[in-house]
Amino acid sequence: MIPEVQNIYSDIPADLPEEIFQMLTERGNVKIERIVSDGQATPAGIWYDQAWDEWVLLLSGSAGLRFEEDRQARELLPGDHVMIPAGHRHRVEWTNPVQKTVWLAVHIHSL
Repeated sequence: MIPEVQNIYSDIPADLPEEIFQMLTERGNVKIERIVSDGQATPAGIWYDQAWDEWVLLLSGSAGLRFEEDRQARELLPGDHVMIPAGHRHRVEWTNPVQKTVWLAVHIHSL
């Protein structure tokens, strides 16, 4: 199989009523996905509490990522990344409503 070159910014619709979650690859205990947001946020009262580690890199746009112990969201800008340990409750408070926010998420499941 010949590897195919793809672009992380391709095929992003102009109108994005909901976030896009696109699995890019999956190997063993690692999954890599692209997330595209356009003003979306985690619904009120909802916290992500995953059973796996997740490393997130913000590629474009901006977002507010809040951990349960934080009083307010941490602003993420292009190039910012964070490792979210398994069981660490978090949520996306906001994403940029004017520019698409593109994330690269690496999910690392225990073996």
